[in-house]
Amino acid sequence: MDRIRRLPRNISRQPTRSNQSTPVRAEPSTQQALTLEEKKEILLTELKSTYKERYDAVQPIPYIKDRLYCVDKVFVEGSIEGFIERRTPFSTEGSWERLASYNHIFTDPRIKSVRRIIEGEPGYGKSTLTLQLAFDWCNGVKESPFSDADVLILLRLRQLGNVKSIYRAIKMFLLPNEPRVKQSDIRAILEGCHRVKVLLDGYDEYPERDQTTGSDVDQIVRLEKFRKFEVTLTTRYLPKDFDKSETKRVRLKGFDETARDQYIRKAITGEENEKSFDKIKKGLKGNPILDDLCQVPLFFVTFAHMTDERKDFQKFKSVTEFFIYMMKCFHSHTRNKAAERNVITYEVEFESTHGELDKIAFEGLNKEYQQIVWGKAAFCKRVGQAFYDHYIRVGILVEEKVVDIPDGETPGDIINTKIEVSFYHKLFCEWFASFRVADIAASVKNSAELEQTLGKMDPLDLQYVFRFACGLSRTAASNIIEYLKKKKDCDTFAILCILEQNGDIEEIRKTVTELCSKRVIIHRDDSKLLQRSTVQLLQIASSHDLV
Repeated sequence: MDRIRRLPRNISRQPTRSNQSTPVRAEPSTQQALTLEEKKEILLTELKSTYKERYDAVQPIPYIKDRLYCVDKVFVEGSIEGFIERRTPFSTEGSWERLASYNHIFTDPRIKSVRRIIEGEPGYGKSTLTLQLAFDWCNGVKESPFSDADVLILLRLRQLGNVKSIYRAIKMFLLPNEPRVKQSDIRAILEGCHRVKVLLDGYDEYPERDQTTGSDVDQIVRLEKFRKFEVTLTTRYLPKDFDKSETKRVRLKGFDETARDQYIRKAITGEENEKSFDKIKKGLKGNPILDDLCQVPLFFVTFAHMTDERKDFQKFKSVTEFFIYMMKCFHSHTRNKAAERNVITYEVEFESTHGELDKIAFEGLNKEYQQIVWGKAAFCKRVGQAFYDHYIRVGILVEEKVVDIPDGETPGDIINTKIEVSFYHKLFCEWFASFRVADIAASVKNSAELEQTLGKMDPLDLQYVFRFACGLSRTAASNIIEYLKKKKDCDTFAILCILEQNGDIEEIRKTVTELCSKRVIIHRDDSKLLQRSTVQLLQIASSHDLV
């Protein structure tokens, strides 16, 4: 299932206005010594309480902060595929085959293993799937493969920077306020269980990803630790180093029309409200450009809720146009609420003047190890307190209270906390970064100069940065498209960037003719983006008799 909605990062712990580190020390227990079995019961109670806070706080659109859902009320399965291997005496081959249900990720005998990787593009539902699995375990859902697990450990890897011990991570993030259960107890409890399932969410956001640090996470991925536990990793891309012989792969493919209809009825209109259902469906049919975009559950959910909430919904010619409209809706909602009495003044200029935020987003993505989380104090200093508060209110930025462990230090008994800030979703980070990319691309003399500035940005990983930039500036688009044509595997992706320019037919014809002058091949192992770009290229060429 695709990521339906983003859990606000400040839900599991109460946000604070202070950005100062706050020491917290657990009080020693004054009760009689507990047995390990009693401590296990405490651990399970704390885990279920923590998971419930998370899965009960699913938020469909960032600016609608007063409407939270239980994940089970909105979870809809999208298309899921498993990589089925076929071993021969001399090699191992395989193909991607559709799975009937998310439960089959864990029960299909062809991909049964103690190590599993769930891949998915941004907004495809990786985190939402982990929340649904947590719901299943907490509530003993019989048909769920997680119902018989003795213990479920669900950790967000973005929080685990400088935390070498997995037991320390469990203590810090899943039961921080329970002094009766120590790290040593957690280890003993897990080692004494028969069925332990571990979900490590967001390897692509893990601060120490693809580095040989000797951390427990590093060892778990390489099957050097937790060898008897069933561990599932979610990520945008595969780790550089993992046990390929034992690790099975699954990928989330997005929402088809059936999944979209199911979501509309389950999360928005109900089964009986045909009028509202038809309104949303009409909005989709009136926007064929969104058909591809709405395969991404995050975008579809946003589109569906906005269509249901608003009377004025326009047609879009590009993904960029849709995102511009979506941002206007976010700001409009906050502006309307600011018109009420005793509400903080709304600063209209912040809607369109966000150059420093653009730079922060760009700098974070334009590096080998991307940065998508920042310290609040430094962030505020750059953008200004008023601007920061505005974007927090709108919901584009979110705060999270996290454990503060300086680089090179080991966490001790005293736990310091700090406030970190991030975008509601990484796609929002890509949106603001695209403004900076557009400015840079529009200022260079030729496309060759872009390699020096954008060389660390992989277009196939950050596709929307380049698509948005082309939609924001025609001048930038010309240089970006030429730049993409010269990069490996990016020439067909260039067609999606051309389509962001509001239908420059001659430019599209010229590029399609050029790309189709050589053999066009679609490989089964190509990324979904590359496959989609190639198919779109051939469709355009066929409809214009260019081949």
